Amino acid sequence: MNSQFLIQFGPLVLIFLVFYFMVIRPQNKKQNEIKDMRANLKVGDRVQTIGGIIGKIIVIKEDFVVIETSGDKNKMEIMKWGVSSVFKDNSDLKKDNK
Repeated sequence: MNSQFLIQFGPLVLIFLVFYFMVIRPQNKKQNEIKDMRANLKVGDRVQTIGGIIGKIIVIKEDFVVIETSGDKNKMEIMKWGVSSVFKDNSDLKKDNK
């Protein structure tokens, strides 16, 4: 009876384990990296929003940041969750534009 149980449910357990290690675990890791990135934003960081807008952080509050978006010193207030990536230097920005 025990071996019959293993034969019936073994493949199902195996599929779940493969699904976990191929889909769920990497997604959780990526979410944690994004959460850490947003928690470590600093004034002066160049960021890209989820809408594709690139700017420099000039003010950081609890739930939002103010970014300067162009040479005309246009300012935008965005929620922190709207930041999709941080450019550490200009080479990252140039690489992303290619």
